[in-house]
Amino acid sequence: MRTHSLALIGALAAFPAAGAPTFSLPVDCELGETCFIQNYVDHDETVGHRDHTCGPLSYDGHKGTDFALPTTDAMDAGVNVLASADGVVLGTRDGMIDKVIATKDIPKLNGKDCGNGVSIDHGDGWVSQYCHMKQGSVSVSQGDKIARGQVLGQIGLSGRTQFPHLHISIREGNRVVDPFAPDQFGICGGAQDTLWDDGIDYIGGGLIRVGFDVGVPKFASVKSGMAGRVRVPSQAKALVLFGYAFGSRPDDQMTLTITGPQGSVFDHTVTLEKTQAQYFRAGGKRTPMGGWPKGTYRGEVTITRDGARLDQEVITLKVE
Repeated sequence: MRTHSLALIGALAAFPAAGAPTFSLPVDCELGETCFIQNYVDHDETVGHRDHTCGPLSYDGHKGTDFALPTTDAMDAGVNVLASADGVVLGTRDGMIDKVIATKDIPKLNGKDCGNGVSIDHGDGWVSQYCHMKQGSVSVSQGDKIARGQVLGQIGLSGRTQFPHLHISIREGNRVVDPFAPDQFGICGGAQDTLWDDGIDYIGGGLIRVGFDVGVPKFASVKSGMAGRVRVPSQAKALVLFGYAFGSRPDDQMTLTITGPQGSVFDHTVTLEKTQAQYFRAGGKRTPMGGWPKGTYRGEVTITRDGARLDQEVITLKVE
């Protein structure tokens, strides 16, 4: 169960820029539940970076929007990439493997940073490009006529990427266009138009997933989806709750609370010190003498920002 604070999520009005096409969601997943937006177009033309709201969810020179999956397990299960608008396929690439790229291996990409992908011509100079798709999943070919919502392939981990996601970039001629603020590049904040046909909410950070385990898991296991249990024996060495999240800002707080059949087990709040694209925190207690009382345990992870709740998720665990 998850709840977002509406005070911290601003819905953008669906008013397209004059003469521009509109675009639909390019991924077959539920934003805020089974996928999330990790990065937006960089609106800072200097060395720094900022998204269209003046927030930090971007990086220097980023030219698209990143729709991310919570785990590589979700990628392996398969999440479709969808055409955002009608058009004709300009080109495709497939065959690149899905893996986290190491810095030392970036030159080996030989400019194929996009990985497996598709580009579509929407007419009048408008083009969309879809990157980092799963190896072997691209299902269209150059010259194909494409309808909005048509499956192009699946989200992957190919090219220059550190996590499974779809990067979609939109251009008008040689101009990079931010679909969240197409007419106000470099001017962040305030009311903005959008190219999305159904306004997409801006979420400035939140939980990716939460889970219970019998010790503090490795970050790689959290990201892959391997960490996390739904039941544990009463003699497990410890009871640990973790929260995996994105888009932290300095002074955000994450609270981890565990409640068992006999009441409170663990309650701790940690204050975050810096901006991070993705992060996780964990906490819990060692198993007491005689083991944990059997029954259902409740874990609650809450992120607060400026004193208001940003995100919250609840999970249960069976101790047997």
